[in-house]
Amino acid sequence: MVKIFTVKTGYSEELIDITGKVSAAVAESGVKEGIACIFTPHTTAAVTINENADPDVKSDIILGLGSINIEAVDYAHMEGNSPAHIKSSLVGCSETVIIDKGRLMLGTWQGIYLCEFDGPRTREVFVKII
Repeated sequence: MVKIFTVKTGYSEELIDITGKVSAAVAESGVKEGIACIFTPHTTAAVTINENADPDVKSDIILGLGSINIEAVDYAHMEGNSPAHIKSSLVGCSETVIIDKGRLMLGTWQGIYLCEFDGPRTREVFVKII
């Protein structure tokens, strides 16, 4: 089963918590033991797992990625969004989470995030339940 959902981003860079949507896909699948692969098919977006208790962590991740100063490079890519492509590659386009007893096995403070690096846009997220 593959569940596809869209996420509308509102800023040029942001992390959006998609844990609820992924959890809903797992519940809908009926799978009790397995894995969920969460994937975004965009070259300027990413998927990550990180803390979801303190909202400052999301902005700190954006700030930290910005601090490596990849925006200052004179890129050949004509669209002007090479820093977004690089950030997507650094973070990665997918995560895999174990499903146990029908629930995602995330840590107490963990959430799943779509990372926008070239927004605002409408993004797709694919969840493959195995």
